[in-house]
Amino acid sequence: MNPTDTAHPDYYHRVVDCQWACPAHTDVPEYIRLIAQQRYTDAYLLNRQSNVFPGILGRVCDRPCEPACRRGRVEDKPVAICRLKRVAADLRGELDGLLPTAPARNGKRIACIGAGPASLTVANDLAPLGYEVTIFEQNAVPGGLMRSNIPSFRLPQTVLDEEIDMILGMGVTLTTGTPITSLAGLLKDGGYDAVFIGSGAPKGKELELPGRSQSDRIHIGITWLESVAFGHIGSIGKRVLIIGVGNTAMDCCRTSLRLGANSVKVMARKPRGFFKASTWELEDAEEENVEIIVNHAPKSFVIEDGRLTGMLFEEMEYQLEAGVIKRERVVGEIVIGCDDVILAIGQENAFTWIERDIGMKFDKHDKPVVDPVTFQSSLPQVFFGGDAAQGPKNIIWAVEHGHQAALSIHNLCSGAAVAARPARGVTLSSRKMGMHEWSYKNDYTILERRLMPHVSLKERFKKLDIEVELGFTVEQAAQEAQRCMNCDIQTVFEAKLCIECDACIDICPVDCLTITHNGEEADLRGRLRSPALEPTQLLYVSAPLPQTARVMVKDENLCVHCGLCAERCPTAAWDMQKSTIHWPQAADGGETCRSPKLKTA
Repeated sequence: MNPTDTAHPDYYHRVVDCQWACPAHTDVPEYIRLIAQQRYTDAYLLNRQSNVFPGILGRVCDRPCEPACRRGRVEDKPVAICRLKRVAADLRGELDGLLPTAPARNGKRIACIGAGPASLTVANDLAPLGYEVTIFEQNAVPGGLMRSNIPSFRLPQTVLDEEIDMILGMGVTLTTGTPITSLAGLLKDGGYDAVFIGSGAPKGKELELPGRSQSDRIHIGITWLESVAFGHIGSIGKRVLIIGVGNTAMDCCRTSLRLGANSVKVMARKPRGFFKASTWELEDAEEENVEIIVNHAPKSFVIEDGRLTGMLFEEMEYQLEAGVIKRERVVGEIVIGCDDVILAIGQENAFTWIERDIGMKFDKHDKPVVDPVTFQSSLPQVFFGGDAAQGPKNIIWAVEHGHQAALSIHNLCSGAAVAARPARGVTLSSRKMGMHEWSYKNDYTILERRLMPHVSLKERFKKLDIEVELGFTVEQAAQEAQRCMNCDIQTVFEAKLCIECDACIDICPVDCLTITHNGEEADLRGRLRSPALEPTQLLYVSAPLPQTARVMVKDENLCVHCGLCAERCPTAAWDMQKSTIHWPQAADGGETCRSPKLKTA
C-alpha cells in the first residue's frame, strides 16, 4: 500500500466520525472539551460557526453524529453530543461584541423566501459580508417549521426567538405576514441580485380512504401542529389515532395528550424496525403512555350518523429476510374507536406560486431541478435549500444547505463560478505540554451515559409549553464530557524518527499498531495484531521505516486516542495533534462583489 496521505482533509475528517457524520461538520470533540473546561461561551461560539442554532439544535437535532460516535463501539451508548450542545447554549455568557456584524453595504440585494433554518443560515452568512438581505415570511413570526411544527414543550419559543434575533441583529430585514404569490413578479420587480427559496415542505400528505371527506375530525399533522402553535386549536377528543410513525407523528401524539386526550394510539403499518421516528422520540412518547400499534394498515374511516367513530384497519403479517420485507399478507380486520384522527404520513413541497413558464425546470415529481452541490436552480439567480430543495429532512441538513447556497450566491455576485468552492483543509497542532503531559484528558473514562432529567409526568401536562427536558447540570455535563474519546486528537507518526523499538506496540491497550512488511491491502489486513473489524475504515500506513523498510500500520477504527504510544516513544516519532477541519463557507470566498446587477426577468 502507498503511504497514507494525511494532508488530504478527508483522511482525518473521517477519523472524527461524529464530525464526518454531521451535515454541517461541527467540531464536536473540541466544543465538548470546552464544556469540560466550563468555557461555555467559547463552546457556544464554536458550535455557532457551523450549526448556527446551538440552543435549538441542542434540543431538537436529529443527531446524525451520535450513531457514528466511536464511544458506541466500546459501550452500548454514544456520548450525549446533542445534549452537551444544549449545555453550551444554556450556560453561555453574554455575546455582546462576539457575533459578526454587518459592514458597509456592498450594493447587492438578496431575497430569502421563508424564515426557516435554511433562509436564516443564508442571511447569517451573507449579512456580515455586506449583502442587503430581506427575508419574506408568510406567518406573523419567523422560524418556519421550527416554530409551527416543533411543540413548545420540546423547543421553547424564547430559545427560538433568541437565536433568530442574533441573525436579524446583523442587519437582516424580516418582512412577516408577506407570502410570495409570484416568483416571476419578485424576479421582475424586486431588484434582487439573487433569490433563495427556503420555504420548506409545507404540505402534509393526504390519505384518500372511504369516509375521508365526511368528517372535520380528520386532521393533517403539520397543519394541525401549526394551528396548535398559533393558538387556533386548544383541545382535542379523548380518543386520538395518529397515522404514521415519523417524528411529526411523535409530536402529534404528545401534543394530543396536552390538549386533553386520554387515549392516544400511534398506528404503524409495518414492524418497529421500519419506523422513521428517532429512537429517543419513540421513547419519549412511550414514556407518556402513548401506545404504538404495529402491523395495522388503514382501510377506511368509520362514520356513523355523520360523526367519526373509528377507523377500520387491516391486520398485517410480514415475512422478513435480513431485515427486508419479502412477503406480506392480510390476516384480519379490526375497528379501533376514536374521536379524532391525525394524519402524519409525510410532507411534500408546494410550489404553486412558482410559474411554470419562467424558465425553471421541474422534474417528473413537479419539483424544481436543483444542483445538489451549489443548490442553484435552472434559473441562475434562484437557489433552493432545506426541505424546499431535497424534500423533508431535518434542521441540521437545512443549515448545511444554507451554508452552501450562501457560498454559491456569493460566488454569483462576485463574478466567480457558482460551483467553485474554496479548498477544504486540515491543520494539525501538537497537544504536548511536557514529556508525558497532554492538554486534553486522555484517560479512558468508564462512566455510563448521563440520563437527561425530565419534568415529572404529573407536572408536564399542566401547560402546553412546559419544557419536558430540563438539561444537564454543570456536574452532569462535566461527567458526560469526559466520555468523549477525543477522536480529533490524532496520533501523528513521523517515520524517519522511528527506531523500531516496539515500545508503542507493547503499550497500546487495544493492539491497533503493527509493524510489518508492506503488501496489498487484503494481505496487510490479514497480518494486523488485531482483526480489522471495520473494513470500511481506512488503514494508516507509514512511509518505509529507516531500519528495515517495514511500515507502521494503524487501524484507526480501534484507536482510542489515549496517547500512550506518544508517551512511550523514546524518539518522539509519535505525537498527539489536534486536527482542525476547515469546511468552506461564504466568508472564505472574499468580500468583493464585482459583477454588474443581473437581469432578473
